[in-house]
Amino acid sequence: MGQAAFSVTVSAAARINTLKIQESNPALKFRITVKGGGCSGFQYDFSLDSNAPDASDTVIAQDGAEVVIDDVSLGIIGGSTLDYTEDLSHAGFEIKNPNATASCGCGNSFSVAF
Repeated sequence: MGQAAFSVTVSAAARINTLKIQESNPALKFRITVKGGGCSGFQYDFSLDSNAPDASDTVIAQDGAEVVIDDVSLGIIGGSTLDYTEDLSHAGFEIKNPNATASCGCGNSFSVAF
């Protein structure tokens, strides 16, 4: 489709697999959606569900974890990487987006140049 690839780190896959175990649901998938809004124009929305991907979704599998991204969102975050980090002040998923031209302090909203 000409869209840049999206990757998932081993750390993110391990955390998704941990969540699947905690929820006792091996069918859970990690969904990423880009929505309009936030202080920089777009914001990431992360969710877990066991719904089957739509025909227009892209599924990225890594070490038993599945990440589902709709085509519109992938067009905005293509070339990015999903990571999971933990330190003394923060633990969570983050998208390392080379397309982002600006972001807010919380890291959940961003803007891109088209």
